[in-house]
Amino acid sequence: MPSKLPLVYLAFNLLFLACGALLIGFSLLSEQTMRGGSNLDNVARNLLLDQCPLTAGVVNAIFIFVTFLLSLPAFFLPTNRGWLRAQGWLVVFCAMFTLGLGLSVWISTLQTRRKLGDMWGVQTGEIQSLLQRKFNCCGYQNSTSPLYVEDSTCLNPLVAASLPGCIAPFSNFANAYLDIIFTAAFGMVGIDAILVLCIAMVIQYRMEQERYRHIDEKAGMKGF
Repeated sequence: MPSKLPLVYLAFNLLFLACGALLIGFSLLSEQTMRGGSNLDNVARNLLLDQCPLTAGVVNAIFIFVTFLLSLPAFFLPTNRGWLRAQGWLVVFCAMFTLGLGLSVWISTLQTRRKLGDMWGVQTGEIQSLLQRKFNCCGYQNSTSPLYVEDSTCLNPLVAASLPGCIAPFSNFANAYLDIIFTAAFGMVGIDAILVLCIAMVIQYRMEQERYRHIDEKAGMKGF
């Protein structure tokens, strides 16, 4: 086998594994953070993460780990193609799974203001107050729609009326944060696609090697 091909295949296999570790680490840490309660620093992130498919991310990561384990016999058996084919199909499945997760987050950013408005309406006064203090705003659209929560930022109706609603800063934060998440998911899909190409090249090379071996065997028999 050419010296560079197995190294490239191994490198993207390890990147594929790293994507799985990143996915499960992000999902589990996010769930742990949400269970720990909200404060001024994480309240906005917690609300957004609660809308993300974190459990599906854990399941996706498990499939990635299983797929990586299947690649080990494929790598160490230099003439085998069955394990490679199985890995290739599983990588395609993982890529489609990850793509679905990324698309679900991306689609949510197309309706950010409406979704955040619905989200704001079901929060407790304590959470709304944390958001007001975080973004230095009062109410969602403005101080009266819906009515602001009185706190250290919105001290009274006069102060509240002088501050903007939270819709703009909260939406900007949500879009920027969710953009990072779905961009990372699409980047993982790109790594999956390159890995599939590497697998296809390795399969093709092994097929050629087997054909040459049969030719050499026949040539040897004729010479005998």
